Amino acid sequence: MKDKILAIEALQMPWRTEDPFLFTVHHLDHYPKGNEKMGLDPSQAAGRVLGQDFSNKNGYSMYHGKVVPGFPYHPHLGFETITIGKQGFVDHSDSLGGAGRFGAGDAQWMTAGKGIQHSEMFPLLHTDKPNTLEIFQIWLNLPSQSKLAEPHYKMLWNESIPKIEEVDTNGKKTTLEIYAGSYKANEAPKPTPDSWAANPENGVAIFSVKMEANAEWILPASLNDQVHNTLYFYNGNTIHLGDTKIDVNHLVKVLPGKSVQITNGDKVAEFLILQGKPINEPVALRGPFVMNTDEELNLGFAEYRKTQFGGWPWPQTEQVFDRAKGRFAKYPDGSSEEK
Repeated sequence: MKDKILAIEALQMPWRTEDPFLFTVHHLDHYPKGNEKMGLDPSQAAGRVLGQDFSNKNGYSMYHGKVVPGFPYHPHLGFETITIGKQGFVDHSDSLGGAGRFGAGDAQWMTAGKGIQHSEMFPLLHTDKPNTLEIFQIWLNLPSQSKLAEPHYKMLWNESIPKIEEVDTNGKKTTLEIYAGSYKANEAPKPTPDSWAANPENGVAIFSVKMEANAEWILPASLNDQVHNTLYFYNGNTIHLGDTKIDVNHLVKVLPGKSVQITNGDKVAEFLILQGKPINEPVALRGPFVMNTDEELNLGFAEYRKTQFGGWPWPQTEQVFDRAKGRFAKYPDGSSEEK
């Protein structure tokens, strides 16, 4: 089996990624009850550097939020963000007038393209019980011809995400959620039109996998021998890929084009799988701007200083919506969805 494993590494924050992915992070925050502003009660702010709090004090961070946890408006250029909700809710707003609230099982796919500002806040909706939040945020690069594509925002609602349950010969279950790509005859919803994932030949796949204790499951071979294939084991005890033992909080780079049998240990295991054919272009990255050259980055920053990528049309930097509002999406073209 070792001939099917390219590398095993301890997970670090952010998780290490391979082309075409740029960045992946897993947030799990056990927020307390919310106050009337859907934020943190001031009495619980002691010892936090609000606006820059990554402390994980008491099991949660405020990130760049000062009242409501999350990431107030900030710019992106030249790549895509994919935010997968596992627990809790995220309020999205952007400089084009797009907005939404999405929750567990939903995913937001946003092409920044030629530039957009957006905000992702984590409203503490419950005033009578804790507000646990769990999300993945994944950055997927854009090829040079799509770097300056028109920004685009799309919701992949929970109801549209394929969920596959497989049972092994011992009756143990493995459950998959397919956010990009396909698994057997199950295809994820289409991504945004300019995405590297929009072309099936690029083999982009994003799977969330949960295995019962002692379950067995076969990770299928990737599309071809060019596809990078990484498994992020973030919750559980141990798994075995063939005869190779993997401890929790490790990533495994799997040889492309090879199927791998995974046998779980004695605790429920969860992992994220990212696959994709590399773009194989230079990457010039400065904060949330990703282009191919430093000159292009400089032009991008100049454009941001000039236009603010459309400015900020919302009344708050920590924009959140009414507590009673359900899951919804409002798009820049005026269309909307309610769930």
